[in-house]
Amino acid sequence: MINLPYLFAKKYFWSRKKKNFIHVISIVSMIAISIATASLIIVLSVFNGLEGLLTSLLNDFDPQIKISAKVGKTFHIDSVESKLNTIPSLEVITPVIENNALIKYNKAQTLVTIKGVDDNFKEQGRIIGSIVRGDFNLKNKEVNYAVMGYGLFDDLQISLENDFKALQVFYPKEVKPGLINPDRAVKRKSILPSGAFAIEKHYDEKFMIVPLRFASDLFEYEEGLVTSIEIKTSKESDLNDVKEEIQLAIGPGFTVLTDREQHADILRAVKLEKLFVFIILSFILTVASINIFFSLNMLAVDKRRDISILFAMGSPDKLIRKIFLYEGFIISLGGAVAGILIGFTLCYLQQEFGFISMGMQTAVVDSYPVKMYWGDFVATGITICAITFIISFLPARSAVKAADLKELQ
Repeated sequence: MINLPYLFAKKYFWSRKKKNFIHVISIVSMIAISIATASLIIVLSVFNGLEGLLTSLLNDFDPQIKISAKVGKTFHIDSVESKLNTIPSLEVITPVIENNALIKYNKAQTLVTIKGVDDNFKEQGRIIGSIVRGDFNLKNKEVNYAVMGYGLFDDLQISLENDFKALQVFYPKEVKPGLINPDRAVKRKSILPSGAFAIEKHYDEKFMIVPLRFASDLFEYEEGLVTSIEIKTSKESDLNDVKEEIQLAIGPGFTVLTDREQHADILRAVKLEKLFVFIILSFILTVASINIFFSLNMLAVDKRRDISILFAMGSPDKLIRKIFLYEGFIISLGGAVAGILIGFTLCYLQQEFGFISMGMQTAVVDSYPVKMYWGDFVATGITICAITFIISFLPARSAVKAADLKELQ
């Protein structure tokens, strides 16, 4: 004899367990999506912060706009200075001579890039804030001084207290036939160190700043010959507009670069890293969304009879697919909103309080730099919507095919 109460109870409790299991999978999916979304927002914001930090460090040394010759290494400043003076948005125009040389201090020696700058270089507002030893002083009456990167300063073991110990700077002369004494093949000049700056390793271990006249005499450049011109613009100026104005004024024989164009390779590398990280985390987000696929498939099996009833009532296939797509969007939207809120909150706290430190005493900043862009939030939202649609579409289509109208007969 069939035990109808037993069969009813068994079917009822099994149905309850199955529904509870589906709910658990949906909640797990929502949590996984929220964690993946928060991670994506946080990582992208950290990359933005690192890019901003890198740009600010590079701009502490390099100018807003730099002019150099397209052909050759040097050019006469007289050919462009009068034209530049007609542009009102240019606040400071600094002639620069840049070349490599050998420096020696006591028994230590190394190759450096000598950067000779005009007296108005301080008005550019760069490097001075990055001085870590001594002062930014290039000239005192007739005495020339040099300011170098801290890496050079430390390697050469320079002492600022000893005014009688100068840096020896060597540069090869143009060798002529019949030269017997090798000392005459090298130009040698002395200069006192006045300070050291710390900006970034590339600059700290390479550059030494000296007066323009000192560099001109060392490299035996004729009067008015420079390798570049560095420009500071007014605060309200747009650099791209100023660049076009300068290029139009001085002609096609010169290369004019803005600050971002001078660092194009580095900034491009950072953006590529950010793009690859976004792609990798999107794959992780896809894996986290796989639970939605299983949840909707189980729901389709559980609701097969209900779907058949909707078909019998005249509901089109499109309506059934929409129901499952909306179910997937509800799960993913809940996780995405929670993840975005979590990511925004953590990034905001890091910006304000910096509770996650770099973990290095020699780091440029104490805590990880974070900068949030609304574009990252939009890109994350679009990615989640696209992933959810793809994952939810298959269960929605299978739910329509699985419905059997004969069950009502």
